[in-house]
Amino acid sequence: MTYLDYAATVPMLPEVREAMRYAEEKFYANASALHTPGHLAMNEIEKTRELLAQLIGAEPSEIIFTSGASESNNTVIRTFEGCQIETSPLEHHSIIEAAKVYRGRKLPKLYSYMMANNETGEFLYDATTGDLLASSLAPVVTGLASSFAPVVANAHKSPIGRIFKHSDLTQVLGKVPIDVKKLGLDYATFSAHKIGGPIGVGALYVRKNVPFKPLIIGGNQENKRRGGTYNTVGIVGFGAALSRVLEDKTWLRYDTEVRKLRDTLAKRILAEIPGSSLNTDITPGASLPNILNASFRAAEGESIQLYLDAEGIIVSTGSACAAGDTKPSHVLMAKTGDAEVAHSSIRFSFGLENTPRDVERVMEVLPGIIQRLQQISTIS
Repeated sequence: MTYLDYAATVPMLPEVREAMRYAEEKFYANASALHTPGHLAMNEIEKTRELLAQLIGAEPSEIIFTSGASESNNTVIRTFEGCQIETSPLEHHSIIEAAKVYRGRKLPKLYSYMMANNETGEFLYDATTGDLLASSLAPVVTGLASSFAPVVANAHKSPIGRIFKHSDLTQVLGKVPIDVKKLGLDYATFSAHKIGGPIGVGALYVRKNVPFKPLIIGGNQENKRRGGTYNTVGIVGFGAALSRVLEDKTWLRYDTEVRKLRDTLAKRILAEIPGSSLNTDITPGASLPNILNASFRAAEGESIQLYLDAEGIIVSTGSACAAGDTKPSHVLMAKTGDAEVAHSSIRFSFGLENTPRDVERVMEVLPGIIQRLQQISTIS
């Protein structure tokens, strides 16, 4: 099998499986309990908290464990229930849909922009300065805020009062260096399974002394910020994945090895497949190094995906969270306004385990699949 759907989920790392098996045997107790087994479990949870804090430039006390990015995003948006909430039309559905429910007109105001889009991989703002980038996504967001970081830096001067800043960093963790303090973030979202950890575990960064309203109530866990018995085994697995990121400095390998694979595939698609176009700007610095979104004129995306799947090549037609949705990608519609482009798109996303042979395998079968679909298409 040629797996090119790493943006959806990264296969669990061997060291993560091993750490979780060990945790099941040794750290089985309720981490909130006062007895020794409970303390041992809590110690492991705190180790993971410290690892994530180290990786993103935060303090351990500013990390809250959740069930994943969707819960983390909903928690932030609900905190500002009834307030002004500004998001881009490119956000994950867990931001867009939650904002519809909780958005109001009262102050203070929340800005929520993801750093890199999960469908195209393109950056909305610079990972170092926080400035919005002049990328192909710029026209979609520049009308909302001229520069993301200064909005917060000058918030005390704003006539509408304090402005708070959240970013969904789910796709960038491990692929780009992150410093939440330098970016001026008040909140940030993370998910374990995007870096080879288990599904069902995530985290939320909450800067000290900013507004916070728990989404899940009824327990004293996480300093009363998120009720529910700790998923100790999952959090330990998250910690093992974070250790891999820190030890290997995986963002360096993504910027070299993985980027080369992605760019090679992009250039070959354009050169060898008539009617192809890229929805990802592969200019250095414009996008994550592992995601490539491409469209193929007169070929329907789901059909391409199914034909590739039959050949053992695993890709997606956009966000995995939107699987089964027949509507065109809201991201590509916001960017291009072209339903045909959106419906004919495929997302290839690479990981550290991919090799040049995977690119060769795609190009052995993809041109023939596109040609076959174009020949039977009613679209000229």
